[in-house]
Amino acid sequence: MDAIFQAFQLVATWPVILTVASAALFGLLVGAIPGLTATMATALLVPLTFFMDPIPAVGAMVTCAAMAIFAGDIPGALLRIPGTPASAAYANEAYAMTRKGEAETVLGACVLFSAIGGLFGTFVLIFAAPALAEVALSFSSQEYFWMALLGLTCAVFLGAQSPVKGMISLLIGLFVATVGLNNPAGVPRFTFGSTEMMAGIDFIPAMIGLFAVSEVMRTVAAGAPAWENVQVKVGNIFGNWGGMFTRYWRQQLRGNLTGTAIGILPGAGADVAAYVSYAVSRRFSKTPEKFGTGHLEGVVEATSSNNASLSSAWVPALVFGIPGDTITAIVIGVLYVKGLNPGPTLFLFNPQTIYAVFLIFILANVLMIPLGWLVIKLAKGLLKAPRSILMPIILVFCIVGAFASNNAAYGIILMLVFGVLGFFMEENDIPIAPCILGIVIGPLVERTFVTTMIKSDGSFLTFVERPIAAVLFAVLVLIWGSILYSRLRGNREEATG
Repeated sequence: MDAIFQAFQLVATWPVILTVASAALFGLLVGAIPGLTATMATALLVPLTFFMDPIPAVGAMVTCAAMAIFAGDIPGALLRIPGTPASAAYANEAYAMTRKGEAETVLGACVLFSAIGGLFGTFVLIFAAPALAEVALSFSSQEYFWMALLGLTCAVFLGAQSPVKGMISLLIGLFVATVGLNNPAGVPRFTFGSTEMMAGIDFIPAMIGLFAVSEVMRTVAAGAPAWENVQVKVGNIFGNWGGMFTRYWRQQLRGNLTGTAIGILPGAGADVAAYVSYAVSRRFSKTPEKFGTGHLEGVVEATSSNNASLSSAWVPALVFGIPGDTITAIVIGVLYVKGLNPGPTLFLFNPQTIYAVFLIFILANVLMIPLGWLVIKLAKGLLKAPRSILMPIILVFCIVGAFASNNAAYGIILMLVFGVLGFFMEENDIPIAPCILGIVIGPLVERTFVTTMIKSDGSFLTFVERPIAAVLFAVLVLIWGSILYSRLRGNREEATG
């Protein structure tokens, strides 16, 4: 109880409240601009967090991500250009409603059910994370090894449309993670004589380069085309809330549950949650023929799901230190910088910090409704901002952020290298998310594997001797087995015609 009271004291300060409000507006602005993802918004905030205390720093990133995920629905509905990948699953459906003159209905549904989904995922986080942390205290290197492999598996097969390209991206990330001094001998590995690279690849410039700089390059390569705007007058978004809530409560609840479950899986994230929920909604709908013609049912379920997954993705991040998605991967880096090493001990030694993060989650989702209404009103003006002005501003933010990570030009060089890498990856339809997770989880896989082998004197049996480790190994085998079986079955059906 003392920890909860202390958490209220930590949050109820002007610096925290002003930071959360500013981050909310920033997230809404970035999310509402097509092509600028929630991950990019979070990455751009990282340099500013260096100058903040831990609570406002984490609060800013939590709020920014939640707002950006919702705001991605706005250009999706008005222009059929999803602001973030998490909105892509139902952008066509939302745009079809706008063309029928129902923009206020679909945007009202997006803000209402996004806020409810975020609150649902937050309450799951509040109740599930402390209980899981107690279990995680009994974990040893074997369990963490299997958890890390489970995260990498989900990154490849759940987070990527093509498993082969997802695997390529993951291997790139794992290779980057091997740069530095090897474990345990401390021999330089892939450093090419550079003293800076002996400490490994700095996570922050790599993130900024992969997400933000690559987007700037892509826009420049395309000649910074203007947005294709559609004239529409957005009316009262609150008018249909009562009817929508009573009519679509089942879809909203199912979307919340699906999004929360997917968010807890390491490596899945809001994008996967939205696609799965939209497909589930169509599968169980009584009027599946209306999907694709401007039907609200799938939008409600998918938009509930992506915001619910955003909150629940913090469960593996806080409890095990394994990111649930790319956003929590970035936030984990900030937690380390602030001395708040994620893991079960965080719940023991800094419970007030954990509860403060939970309170900020709730505050962010409540703020989403008034601020979301404001941004919807201003959306048409935001979407008129020319890319030729926007992209140089973003690039300046990137350079400042990369330099601030270690106060050296080395950070800027890293950022540019990873920017080029990200550009070529996306030009060849290779997803970036598995690469990010490879960079984050790779050191954990290596460290736990080496530690386990040293403890067991080289015996591989120790990886399955502990009960929880054996269960995690069985889950991993089942996932790989089911994937291989479905592939073989698909090939056989194609062969037989």
